[in-house]
Amino acid sequence: MKKAFSLLLIVLISFSCTENKGKKETMVSSELPLDSITAIAKEAYIYAYPLMDMYRIEYAYFVNTSDPEYKAPWNQIKNIPKVFTPEDKAVQTPNSDTPYSMAGLDLRSEPMVLTIPKIEKDRYFSVQLVDSYSFNFDYIGSRTTGNNGGVFMVAGPNWQGETPDGITKVFRSETELVLAIYRTQLFDPSDIDKVIAVQNGYKIEPLSSFLGTPAPEAAPVINFIKPLAPVEQKASLEAFNILNFVLQYCPTDPSEKELMARFAKIGIGAGKTIDFTKLSPEVKAAMEEGIKEVWTVDFAAFLKKIEAGEITSGQIFGTREFLKNNYLYRMGAAVLGIFGNSANEAFYPIYTADESGELLDATTNKYTLHFDKGELPPVNAFWSLTMYELPSSLLVANPINRYLLNSPMLPDFKFDKDGGLTFYVQNESPGKDKESNWLPAPKGPFRAVLRLYWPKEAALDGSWKNPPMQLVK
Repeated sequence: MKKAFSLLLIVLISFSCTENKGKKETMVSSELPLDSITAIAKEAYIYAYPLMDMYRIEYAYFVNTSDPEYKAPWNQIKNIPKVFTPEDKAVQTPNSDTPYSMAGLDLRSEPMVLTIPKIEKDRYFSVQLVDSYSFNFDYIGSRTTGNNGGVFMVAGPNWQGETPDGITKVFRSETELVLAIYRTQLFDPSDIDKVIAVQNGYKIEPLSSFLGTPAPEAAPVINFIKPLAPVEQKASLEAFNILNFVLQYCPTDPSEKELMARFAKIGIGAGKTIDFTKLSPEVKAAMEEGIKEVWTVDFAAFLKKIEAGEITSGQIFGTREFLKNNYLYRMGAAVLGIFGNSANEAFYPIYTADESGELLDATTNKYTLHFDKGELPPVNAFWSLTMYELPSSLLVANPINRYLLNSPMLPDFKFDKDGGLTFYVQNESPGKDKESNWLPAPKGPFRAVLRLYWPKEAALDGSWKNPPMQLVK
C-alpha cells in the first residue's frame, strides 16, 4: 500500500468488544491513517507473540484434556519421568537432559505453596517461574535456594499478607497465571529411578491447605478460548484477540500505560474482542501488513544478529527489569526457544551457521565441533549440545535415539590425542570408531543449541568463547 495513499486515507474503524467474563458488547471507534494502523499493529504483534505462544502451550498442558500434550489441571503438578523425545511437539527447542515436572498456577484466589524435598548435592535442579508475559521472574533451585529443600510460596499481584510461618521464601508474580517448570538432572538412563524419587517429593498446594485454614472464595471459572496453532500465529489477526484474552490476567505494569493506550486505538485491551468481519478491507489489510512487516523486517533483522553472534541467548531471556521492556527480544526468545532460562541459570550458545556464515544443513554437509584441551564449557552443573530440525525446532529422530551430547557422557567420549574433544555433526554415522562422538543431524537444515547449566563467570563475561561449527571439506 503506497505511503502517500495511507497518509491521506482516514478510516472509521468499528470494533466489537466484550468482556470474557460476560460484560455487554461495546463499540469503540477511532480515526487513524492506514500507515498508523500498520505501525500500531506491528508493535502490538511483537508484544503479543510470546503471550500468545505461552497461552497456546498452557492451553495444551492444563486446559485441553484431549490434547496429547495435556499434563494436569491448574494448581496440580505433573511429573514426567522421562526426557523429551521427537514425539514431544508442544514446546519448540526442548531440552532432553532433565526430566520435567510441570504446573500451571492460578493465583487469583490465593497463593500456591511449593514444597521441595532435600536433593543430593551433585544433582542439579531448578524450578523456573514464568509469568504470562513470558518473563522468568524468579527461580527455586540449586543455584538460588540450594539442594536442602524448603517450602516456597508463589503469590499473585493482588495478594496482600504477611509471610506465614514455615515459608522459606515468597515469590511475587505480576500476573495471575504462572507456569512453574521443574528440571531435575538425569545423569544417565540407569539414574531414572532416582529422578522419579526426587519428582515424587515435589508438592504443590494452596496456602489455605498448607496453613490448615478455610479456603477463600473460589475465583470464577475461566472460559478459556481456543488458541491459534503455531502456523496461524504467524499471520492471523486473531493474535490480537488472544492477546486481549490473556491481558485479563495481567495487570498493566506502570511502564506500559502509554503503550496500552496506543494499542487501544486498534481495539486492544483486556477482555475486548475484535470482530474482524466488521472491519473494512483496507483496515484489515493495514493490520495484516503490520504482522507481515514484523517477520520480514524486524524479526529478520533480529535473526541475522543472532546468527552473527551480535545478540546472544543470554540477552533475550530474563525478568522484565533485565530485558528493559525490549519486546522484540522477548518475541525472539519465544520463537527460538520459549521458556529458555535466564543467563545466570543457563546460557545457550546457538549454532545456526557454520564458521563461514553459511546456514547449517546436513542434507549433504558434514560438520565438526572441536573443543581444545581445557576449553570445555565452564559450568557449575553440566552442559549439553542438542540437535533440532528446522523449521519445527523439534528433536531429531535417528537410528541410535541420541538427541544430544552432554558432560555426563564424558567417560564415553573418545578424546583427541592432544586432549581435545571433537564432535561429529552429520546425518549418517561417521563410523563405529567415531560413533561415541556423533550427534545425529536431520537430512536437511538444523539448529544446534549448546546449554550451560549454572554457567561459571567465564561463560557469562565472555572470556570463554564457544568454538565454531566447522564444515568438513
